[in-house]
Amino acid sequence: MSEYLFSYGTLLPQHAPSEVGGIVSKLRHFGEGTVRGVLYDLGDYPGAVLDPSSDKRILGTVFRLPDDPNILVEFDRYEGFNPSTPGTSLFLRKRYPVELATGPTLECWIYDYNGKRVGAPVVTNGRYRPRHTAAG
Repeated sequence: MSEYLFSYGTLLPQHAPSEVGGIVSKLRHFGEGTVRGVLYDLGDYPGAVLDPSSDKRILGTVFRLPDDPNILVEFDRYEGFNPSTPGTSLFLRKRYPVELATGPTLECWIYDYNGKRVGAPVVTNGRYRPRHTAAG
């Protein structure tokens, strides 16, 4: 059975830094989608705070994960998620319903921001855009 990842920030191929670019390149595009919650601009990356009762939507892309048991381990490392101590993790990896642009809902892995949000601006349109790009 296939597993899916909903990406809204630096796990998107066009925004992936070199440290995860090789892993991100293994993802297979499935479709566009949205989740309910609030997207924060945290500087070099965004943070989604999931909330099923929110009237705000976070826009992103659904990817089919390859049959590689280490891919989520690599993403967890990058996202600062430690399954043995989730309370101290920067992001929490969890399954969450994603509404696909084509209509149906699909359970996907998503990284839910678990850090401080005080003073972080809300991305009002729900779509992450990097503040700057690397030169070169």
